[in-house]
Amino acid sequence: MRFFSLLLLGGSLVMPVHAADAQNWLNRLLKAEKQQSFQGTFVYERNGSFSTHAIWHQAGQDGESRERLLKLDGAPVEVVRVGGRLQCGSNALADQLFEGEPWPPRPLDPQKLAEWYEVRMAGESRVAGRAAVVLTILPRDQYRYGFELHLDRETALPLKFLLLNEKGQLLERFQFTRLDTSATLAKDELEPGPSCRPVEILQAAEPEPGAWRSEWLPPGFTLRGMHAQPSPISGETITYLMYGDGLARFSVFIEPLHGALVEDARSQLGPTVAVSKRMSTADGDMMVTVIGEIPLGTAERIALSMRAGEAQADR
Repeated sequence: MRFFSLLLLGGSLVMPVHAADAQNWLNRLLKAEKQQSFQGTFVYERNGSFSTHAIWHQAGQDGESRERLLKLDGAPVEVVRVGGRLQCGSNALADQLFEGEPWPPRPLDPQKLAEWYEVRMAGESRVAGRAAVVLTILPRDQYRYGFELHLDRETALPLKFLLLNEKGQLLERFQFTRLDTSATLAKDELEPGPSCRPVEILQAAEPEPGAWRSEWLPPGFTLRGMHAQPSPISGETITYLMYGDGLARFSVFIEPLHGALVEDARSQLGPTVAVSKRMSTADGDMMVTVIGEIPLGTAERIALSMRAGEAQADR
């Protein structure tokens, strides 16, 4: 799950014991997501738009959780995940997954995270009627965003999550309005509704090894997956590369143009940026598009660094 002020992000120096406390809370968060069952409602804010959602989360004895999310306003959208993998969905996203890809792919390794972010204790708060501790996760460079995380003091579950840009402006908010960790979940609460259709997992065709690479990546970002599949619009094979640093992530899409007149473009909607660049290769012109929750300048530099060939990326 993804989680207000510039003062917090740029706050005073924190004693080492506070840094250790922050790491301990992140470790508790990892355990809570695997071991703690809960249900509740939360609001999600993005680009000034709000939506409300219900969630039921059943932790499994073998570590494999079952989770159901239901959008409560506007068009009904429902998602069921088992072990982090999408089982059914009522929106178009359900048809766009590759075999074996968790949704969303957001592994959190506190030790590795500390290389690219500074984690600080930032005080206490109260969310959904529950006492919480506040952590700030500050990027160590300009290539990624900062976060503010409010963890339930009792269970370490995330109660509020804010994503902030380099100016401290809010890009995205996740916030519980009700959280119940004591009730036993009924079986029917975890079962999908009639609009949640089983996901047809796509068997992705593997691209040729080394077909595409990035000559520059922000420190800490690594290639997490590479696939190819036909475009639902043009039928052309699109190469799809996924990168992450353990918290932030972005994807790169490469599609042949075959003479089509397409202009470079850049846009941002809330936390998500999209940068498209036309690129000439030995196989003809390609459109390279970078989409992710990273600063616009980072996405543009990545798009310009994409190359076809076997050489290794310069990190």
